[in-house]
Amino acid sequence: MPKIENGSPCWIDLMTANPEQSKDFYQQLMGWTYETGDEEKYGGYIMAFKDGRPVAGMMKNDGQSGYPDVWSTYLRVEDINAAAEAAAASGGQVYMPPMEVPEQGHMALFGDAGGAAVGAWQFGEMTGFEAHDESGAPVWHELQTRDYAAAVKFYQDVFGWQTDVMSDTPEFRYTTLGAGDDARAGIMDAAAFLPEGVPSNWQVYFGVENVDAAIETALGLGGRLLQPAEDTPFGRMATLADPTGAVFRINEVQPGA
Repeated sequence: MPKIENGSPCWIDLMTANPEQSKDFYQQLMGWTYETGDEEKYGGYIMAFKDGRPVAGMMKNDGQSGYPDVWSTYLRVEDINAAAEAAAASGGQVYMPPMEVPEQGHMALFGDAGGAAVGAWQFGEMTGFEAHDESGAPVWHELQTRDYAAAVKFYQDVFGWQTDVMSDTPEFRYTTLGAGDDARAGIMDAAAFLPEGVPSNWQVYFGVENVDAAIETALGLGGRLLQPAEDTPFGRMATLADPTGAVFRINEVQPGA
């Protein structure tokens, strides 16, 4: 079980127009199993498991919010009300004010200083994902922002990030939460390459044992390849969209890692 420190990514979930289709897609791609929560108490929230360990959530996108289907990242906070106040005071917005999820914890949704949506989670009985850094689980969390300096300061001020500058050149500006092998998330200056109309956003990387085989599986299940596989200093990667359009990345990891 990963150790999740304050300010670190602790959970991810998918807002999807077609939960059944999404469940099948990720089951075949990631090996997930599912449990659906009580409709009245939890709105039918779906918990995904990798080898019996909580790894992600899914919820129905009813279309009323106007948001597309999307993966969201949640950061751990000790005091969700204080985090909301800090977000508003640090150039961000409170999209969804703090609310209690019965017995499980407290959640909120903020817009950061660069306009990216990010969740906050205060632990109750639910203490985040229990599978990470392995095949079928998230392995990295990355903010691609149009306002790099403001975004870095926002996460330092609101979530207490101790940051490390990995690169600071005009071609590649990147700051991490933590340093080196202890890094837990990254912020990339994406102003030069985010397509017009695409806002700053958080992206989830999932581990797979073979990127090329995973692409073939995803395409066969109705997914789309947005960025072809490429070898990088951090492993072989690709960018995909699932059948309802939610974007995610895959990163090759060693079997059993």
